[in-house]
Amino acid sequence: MEEFKKILFPVDFSDCSKKVVPYAIDFARKFDARLYLLFVVRDLSYLTVVNMPYSTLTEFSGEVAAGGEKMMDEFCDNFCADYHNYEAKVIIGDAPEAILTFAEKNGMDLIVIGTHGRKGLDRILLGSVADYVMKSASVPVVTIRGTGVPE
Repeated sequence: MEEFKKILFPVDFSDCSKKVVPYAIDFARKFDARLYLLFVVRDLSYLTVVNMPYSTLTEFSGEVAAGGEKMMDEFCDNFCADYHNYEAKVIIGDAPEAILTFAEKNGMDLIVIGTHGRKGLDRILLGSVADYVMKSASVPVVTIRGTGVPE
């Protein structure tokens, strides 16, 4: 069996992330791995086409990232208190691509990602980060459905 020493767990602070994080920690424990929690703040630079100054968008993204840092600290305090071999990162980008780039650049061995279980119009409108990551990653991906997981 492959050794997983670096495990990536993308989070969005939803109930899904809160229900799936114990699984990510269990994987990290089992393999004595470092767990990387990653929150991606959506890059809003594409909105410049709606006559909004780029500096306003980057300022706003920076503020959202600062808020993401606080949320990440709270998330880790609440869910990672018993596991200290982790790093938490907040970056700006397009979530699916940023997750894959982070995994590649940082030599992740495994990605553990939660799925919201969206169907129909919700899936069409909101997309599926987990699906994209699963189909495009160069490393193994474990998906865990965040809905219906016992608390």
